[in-house]
Amino acid sequence: MKYRRSEPMRALPVVAAGCFGALALVTTVFAQKAETAKQAVPCPGNGGGINVPDGFCATVFADIPGHARHLVVAPNGVVYVNTWSGAYYKTSAPLTDGFLVALRDTDGDGRADVIERFGETPATGAHGGTGIGIHRGALYAEIDDRIVRYALAEGEIAPETPPETIVAGLPVSGDHPMHPFTIDATGHLYVDLGSATNTCEIFNRMPRTRGNDPCTELETRGGIWRYDASKTNQRFSKAERFATGLRNAEGIAVDTAGRIYATQHGRDQLAENWSNLYRPEQGQSLPAEVMVELKQGGDYGWPYCYHDGERQKLVLAPEYGGDGGKAVGICASKDPAVAFFPAHWAPNDLKIYAGTQFPAAYRGGAFLAFHGSWNRAPGPQGGYNVVFQPLADGKAAGPFTVFADGFAGAVKEPGRAAYRPSGLAVGPDGALYVSDDVRGRIWRITYVGGADVTKALSAPAPEGLRPEAGTSAPSLPTPPGSTADQVALGRRIYLGEVGGATCGGCHGSDARGTPVGPDLTSGTWLWGDGSLDSITRTIVAGVPHPKKNLGAMPPLGGVELSQADVAALAAYVWALGHQK
Repeated sequence: MKYRRSEPMRALPVVAAGCFGALALVTTVFAQKAETAKQAVPCPGNGGGINVPDGFCATVFADIPGHARHLVVAPNGVVYVNTWSGAYYKTSAPLTDGFLVALRDTDGDGRADVIERFGETPATGAHGGTGIGIHRGALYAEIDDRIVRYALAEGEIAPETPPETIVAGLPVSGDHPMHPFTIDATGHLYVDLGSATNTCEIFNRMPRTRGNDPCTELETRGGIWRYDASKTNQRFSKAERFATGLRNAEGIAVDTAGRIYATQHGRDQLAENWSNLYRPEQGQSLPAEVMVELKQGGDYGWPYCYHDGERQKLVLAPEYGGDGGKAVGICASKDPAVAFFPAHWAPNDLKIYAGTQFPAAYRGGAFLAFHGSWNRAPGPQGGYNVVFQPLADGKAAGPFTVFADGFAGAVKEPGRAAYRPSGLAVGPDGALYVSDDVRGRIWRITYVGGADVTKALSAPAPEGLRPEAGTSAPSLPTPPGSTADQVALGRRIYLGEVGGATCGGCHGSDARGTPVGPDLTSGTWLWGDGSLDSITRTIVAGVPHPKKNLGAMPPLGGVELSQADVAALAAYVWALGHQK
């Protein structure tokens, strides 16, 4: 499919960004004074709804149908995007065209006016993918369980010849079925194979369940596999494992010195599954998300260990004998992190900035796209931003700062966020591209000058109550045998105002569902007939094997609830599903 843009752009001022986070950060001060002399140029548009620092300009490069995951920019400036479908997304308009998208700005106005879709389609049984890259003039892309390669002919935007399969048979089951990748200068293809479980438990995500020991899942998941990017028809096997102990390394990048870095989505549900060891607020703030330097044979700890951001080290996981953060055990021998970030922010991509368009202080540092949390309930969710981490000689050279924010809009929740950063790419001109996998928006960020880049960025704002906390309850029906007061109490329990319940994290504070938990307002019941008794039984027993969504629910949602609390919560859930 091919089409061209014709609608005009609006001209509105860009807004400077604030810096938000869960950690108390010391502000990075940039030392390149000469950069401040650059003359500012106008920035069209309103930043596409996001905020960037003074001196930078964010514009909308494209809005494409589909959930835009990772992206890459070819030397000729064509932007290629991989899109994904599936149960992860709460709502999605049916896609009929290819999952891969080629975008080109032919008139130099900073917005794509040529958009071409190609590749496999839902009609062929495909579901799209995350990973995408350029190597030696060819386009590489993930599609379901494969990495394929498209030849790019001279002057061609979307490839017209069929792809070749580079590697097939990659695992697609479980919690993390995607396959992000990168290719280094020597032609090594590094592929992430995320874990199928939270912490390799005997019963995934269930309370006080011990981990499989040894974790045989590590033979085929939870690490980085390496293949030859020039060789076709390779097959997945245990033999190509390059590094292990990474639960879900969505962001992988190579710097100019050849060092390979990866991010990790840290494990979930410490407090919910181990309430005897962790307070609810610890579940919200642990473990830290990390960035590591990948080395052959490296072991970064998962599932036996997690990174404690307060202690700034790996500690033993409760599934393997941990005591709430004091015990270290075998974690002392695991490879440490290069940098760490607030818990549950979900780093979805990583790029080392090797361009020259941004001020010198950014060069050689890392940009990370944080997709945003769900497991910080009942506290406020975090992430939904792009941060900058300065690096020097392969090490963190100071604390990170929030570079771009405002993606989520009014509510930072996975089911209600307007946009969620998913992919990053640096163009040949040094511009930074950011993708969103809610609505398929692509931003282009450039440095326009006129600001003092040595000026400290704003201090992080404190995290407050959830937006719905303390608000009046909507008018809802009352189930037979219950009272309106019970429904009102159930709402407070649902939102975490009473009992520390985390229902809103999985189902959304509006109960309309997220990628983790189903919509409770639809009147569709997956585990019963919608009666008060069946809802009560589901809350008490939990959902160890979800039918549609990704998140298993522990009994009572992983918190201690009295019989009266359960009765009130069940009444509220019944009311949600029976409202007109």
